[in-house]
Amino acid sequence: MTLQLPQPPAAALRAVLRALDDRDVPADVGPVRTSAMRRCTGPLTPAHPLPVHLLDPAVTGAGATPLAAALRTGWRFLIKEGETVVGAADTLEVAPDETGSSPGETMEVHAFAHFAEGPYPASTLRALQQARLHAAGTPTTYLPRLLSVPGHYMTALWLHPVLSAAPSPDLLIPLVPAPLGVTAHVPHHAEELLALLALANGALLTSPA
Repeated sequence: MTLQLPQPPAAALRAVLRALDDRDVPADVGPVRTSAMRRCTGPLTPAHPLPVHLLDPAVTGAGATPLAAALRTGWRFLIKEGETVVGAADTLEVAPDETGSSPGETMEVHAFAHFAEGPYPASTLRALQQARLHAAGTPTTYLPRLLSVPGHYMTALWLHPVLSAAPSPDLLIPLVPAPLGVTAHVPHHAEELLALLALANGALLTSPA
């Protein structure tokens, strides 16, 4: 089938657009653009929004299914100049009581976090292209997400099955750079990959010292 591309919250998109509009704000008081973004002469646009889920050792209990403990923390947008990816922008989901909202108010709040560069933005685009090819050859529809596994220094494109004629596993496509012993840009069964990482380190998601 195909990928069911997620629609970002309007508040998350607005936060990124506001940060992109702050081109003339001094770096010490506004969003710091990446070096690649500062070299751009054309308009910059956010694209390919993906929810970011964090697999945190603090919330991974004994016997818990690792993916079930992955909490959504925000959204990541790739930043493009034309068709070229020049960076990424992250937003964070903020609890209403952290923004002075009235008790009982359930308005979703998203705050701009930072711009990012390095290998991850281009690797994310490549993984999305691989995911489309993979999904096209299967009877399953997948919802793409990003999974951050800081205990293993890994970020992966997470393909979560949402429509399938038969049970289908969650898949992870590790981004570059991948952990030692893990091949980037190859679809892995998610639970199997996380179990292998657990065996390699002695305990799943052991935080670095």
